Amino acid sequence: MAPDATPEQVHAALATVNDPEIRKPITELGMVKSVDVRPDGSVDVAVFLTVAGCPMRDQITREVTAAVSRVPGVTAVRVELDVMSPEQRQALQGQLRGGQAEKEIPFAKPDSLTRVFAVASGKGGVGKSSVTVNLAASMAQSGLKVGVVDADIYGHSVPRMLGVTGRPTQVERMIIPPVSHDVKVISIGMFVADNAPVVWRGPMLHRALQQFLADVYWGDLDVLLMDLPPGTGDIAISVAQLVPPAELLVVTTPQEAAAEVAERAGTIALQTHQQIAGVVENMSWLPCPHCDERIDVFGSGGGQAVADGLTRSIGAPVPLLGQVPIDVRLREGGDSGRPLVLDDPEAPAARALIDIANRLGGRSRGLVGRSLGLTPAAR
Repeated sequence: MAPDATPEQVHAALATVNDPEIRKPITELGMVKSVDVRPDGSVDVAVFLTVAGCPMRDQITREVTAAVSRVPGVTAVRVELDVMSPEQRQALQGQLRGGQAEKEIPFAKPDSLTRVFAVASGKGGVGKSSVTVNLAASMAQSGLKVGVVDADIYGHSVPRMLGVTGRPTQVERMIIPPVSHDVKVISIGMFVADNAPVVWRGPMLHRALQQFLADVYWGDLDVLLMDLPPGTGDIAISVAQLVPPAELLVVTTPQEAAAEVAERAGTIALQTHQQIAGVVENMSWLPCPHCDERIDVFGSGGGQAVADGLTRSIGAPVPLLGQVPIDVRLREGGDSGRPLVLDDPEAPAARALIDIANRLGGRSRGLVGRSLGLTPAAR
């Protein structure tokens, strides 16, 4: 005969249930309203949702039921859902922000350990967004905590490419981003209806990017990828102002014309005083479907030329991080929301992207500007 379940055991089981959006235990977030263990082994659990109509209510119910059902002696589980009061939401917001009343950009702090990569290109059509989402998915699969900001306000495409179907949840004045493939994502596309165009000028773009970075609850990220619009316009300048530690990741294709423009996009680092993480050459070649030959559809050598040119301009080594061959499944994965690195990690294009992700994911922030917590010894 199974021993009687105790409230302590039920609470311990509930501590294994994470809020699907915030990714922290519901017990830690104050979401457990009450627990009632009855003599017949049935358990009633009341759970606070952060907002009414929470899109994750069914998932929370399932996971709470499953966790409590595993406690020895439990015969049945009933879950009742309630909604946090404004005071509770305000307290949760303060808890998640670490007691900070004012909104701030955590990645701009000198002691931030999050590696921020701004994915840039000189021109459109080089596959910058495809590279971004596949790098994000690969890093997340390797165990890193990853976020993506779709900073291409006019040409936002990241939600579709990562298969994001949910909308952000607002807790007081804090935005909880949707999660797909273990990647947290925010995009202006989540706030406009029916694929409406975004017709904004520079100040509005800057404000939108600032809100994505300060108003969104990102949690403790290892890596933040920012998918920038092509060129060297307002958003590129805003990124440098709002997140000075962000490193540029330049995406190009092999052709000479694209390489020239990509190098121009990379040299913005001279004016913004940013580092360049490296260059990714996309659409490097097409594997022949009938033999082992490589077909240089867009020429060759453009990625190395960009890396060499940026090295000369900046006076510091800029590596060519990888060459990604053409694979129609990269496009198909972008349309279906399934990155190629997850669907077929052995494909040549996927292997190249995974290798680049591993190189970037293994980097760590330098110590420049960071406090080491040292104080003079007392005499």
